[in-house]
Amino acid sequence: MALVMTAVLAGASACGGGTTPKASSDDGKGGSKKPAASAKPSPTKPAGPPMLLETITPQTGATVGVAMPISVIFTNPVGQKARADVEKHMKVTSSQPMTGAWHWFGDRRADWRPKSYWATGTKVKITADLKGVSNGNGRYGTRSYVHDFTVGDDVRADVSVTGHTMKVTKNGAPVKTLSINAGSAEYPTWNGVMAVIDKQEKVHMTSCSVGISCNKGDANYYDLTLPWDVHLTQSGTYVHYSTGDPNPGSGSARGSHGCVHLSMSDAKWFYGQVKQGDPVSVTGSPRAKASADNGYASFNLSWDQWLAGSASGETTAG
Repeated sequence: MALVMTAVLAGASACGGGTTPKASSDDGKGGSKKPAASAKPSPTKPAGPPMLLETITPQTGATVGVAMPISVIFTNPVGQKARADVEKHMKVTSSQPMTGAWHWFGDRRADWRPKSYWATGTKVKITADLKGVSNGNGRYGTRSYVHDFTVGDDVRADVSVTGHTMKVTKNGAPVKTLSINAGSAEYPTWNGVMAVIDKQEKVHMTSCSVGISCNKGDANYYDLTLPWDVHLTQSGTYVHYSTGDPNPGSGSARGSHGCVHLSMSDAKWFYGQVKQGDPVSVTGSPRAKASADNGYASFNLSWDQWLAGSASGETTAG
């Protein structure tokens, strides 16, 4: 079983392991006689190619936000009938008891989230003991993996599209209210809760990469490298500074192509406050909520909706 340890969701950059060891042979202990041609050695592992994992997120040792799910991505499809067994072999434990469940997005991605946000300071472990476990399609796990992470401070950002504000709190206390511009009527921002995927000091953003425009003469064309970028969705939503909207707020008529714009100083400040898994909640946009697998937006599903995508149901991590 192979696993790539760096776990990053690939996505549009704009608004809008180990190898498997070979089976060893046993020529007999204490005898030089070769086995008869019809004899079959006892298998040392299940028949079939290995079941591969691409990523487990968060990375081991990480400190994440209260809305961060555990996300496991398989290289090959996991069959419907095999998922309950796979789930039971991916055990989540935590220092504080938390009710949670796995949810499948298609046949290659399974996320575990608690029923409500994690408690600050919780120590979490995911033990993927998949040795000998079938994926239902002829593949079998060859080993287990363990990831430990910690839930850090409860940092949240609440964005009001109509109010042109972002209110930032930390462990329940208000910290700062920032002026913002969100998406335009033509390119509205996603509503709902989006946990931070990652952040970068600079990101190259193009309108072509998200299907807005590849025509340099078009009014909506852009090809820019912008600073202080907090990544919210795979489809290309960021909180960041934009050179085309340097002073966002209610007095500005300029809307974005779906991102949330901050001034340069506010964008740099916000970048320094947030971490992977911190929830950014958007209200007041005419657009629907981001789909739960568009990055880490798992809390956009109700608990009943989340359980509907689980093969083994609700469990308690503790």
